[in-house]
Amino acid sequence: MAGSGERDLIPLQPIIDRSAPGDIIHLASGRYSGPVTIDKNITIQGDPTVIVVNEETTSTITIQSDGVKLSGFTIEHNANEQTAAIQVEGKNSEITDLHIQTQGYGMIIRNSSHATIQRNNVTWVGSDSATSSQKGNGIDLYNSHDSYIEANEITGMRDGIYLENSRKSIVQNNRLLHTRYGIHCMYIDGSSVMDNTGEENMTGAMIMGVKNTVISGNSFRKQSTNVHSQGILLYDVHQSSVHNNVVEGNRVGMNIAESSGNEIRGNAVLRNFVGIQLVLAEANEFTRNRMVSNVIEASALDSPNNVLMENYWDSFQGLDLNGDGISEVSYAINPFYEQLVSRNSAYQLFFQSPGMVFLSELFTEGREQWTTDKSPRMSMDTESDLNMSVESAAGSNVVWILGLVLLGMATFIIIYMGVLRK
Repeated sequence: MAGSGERDLIPLQPIIDRSAPGDIIHLASGRYSGPVTIDKNITIQGDPTVIVVNEETTSTITIQSDGVKLSGFTIEHNANEQTAAIQVEGKNSEITDLHIQTQGYGMIIRNSSHATIQRNNVTWVGSDSATSSQKGNGIDLYNSHDSYIEANEITGMRDGIYLENSRKSIVQNNRLLHTRYGIHCMYIDGSSVMDNTGEENMTGAMIMGVKNTVISGNSFRKQSTNVHSQGILLYDVHQSSVHNNVVEGNRVGMNIAESSGNEIRGNAVLRNFVGIQLVLAEANEFTRNRMVSNVIEASALDSPNNVLMENYWDSFQGLDLNGDGISEVSYAINPFYEQLVSRNSAYQLFFQSPGMVFLSELFTEGREQWTTDKSPRMSMDTESDLNMSVESAAGSNVVWILGLVLLGMATFIIIYMGVLRK
């Protein structure tokens, strides 16, 4: 027997069935029952007091027609399955200003094109103990091209925005919180990821397997709570532009792996444990980036033929003889620590211990092959370039605490081993 809550729900499917193509349906305040299927180009509008509820193991709203528009109302998707609050299978859909509370996915868009997804709020409301693998993505696109995803806020999902094989899409001005990967993109050639913000994700943006893509103006901060946290990860990325991003307070600010031919320019890399990490990356161009207060400014492993010019390294003391703001002394990234840790991760405990610093200064093997900035800048343009607010400075303390803890552990081990020898 149905409970009183279910009996009070207004059936939504009959309202859709009675509509004609091109109709605009204005839903009155109330609770409506899903799931429903939309197979004609209609518009459904409501305000947040219009709530579509679904307890079944299928998507709450399935869009099968082109040109469908949804706006303004709330969806409660209570099925913890591989289903979504909204599943889009048609083209030219517009999904705006919705409030989605889900125990599955927020939106799934499949084999579509020209979708517009703006100003939606997607929040995980399932179990607080759920792992990433037990959650769905906030906005999930596959084989859906020319999409426009803007100004959405996504909290607590597995990945905030996931795009795979979805070319020429724009992901702009979204806010991603408490996810695994804020933005996760694979095979999105010709797309743009711009002006997004993320905090306390495991990785701000993971960009994989792309060409001719722009990653610009994003800000990924305060993600050092996870040992694997990264601001931006570029893996197998080629002929793309990565510029004017801010990565702050991560374990690794920017991780560039197996990527080539990219322009990496004007980024602010602030207060990370490792600022920039290069692994099997070659023929990339790094210009006018700013590395400030990172525990390790940069590391490079098997990364030849990269061009570094006019970057600012705050730990580097150069020599400017002609007053042009460029050091005549080059800055070389010493691979000693990276190579040592890659062979035995336990050596991380001795990071910046006196013995480790001494050994790294002695290590000069293959120096001519080290990744080197031959024209490092002596100063930053202006302090305001880095947007270093009091709040962001306070949030970065985690990085320094981590460094101090590691240093303390190393000191304890050295003293303890010395006592044992006696």
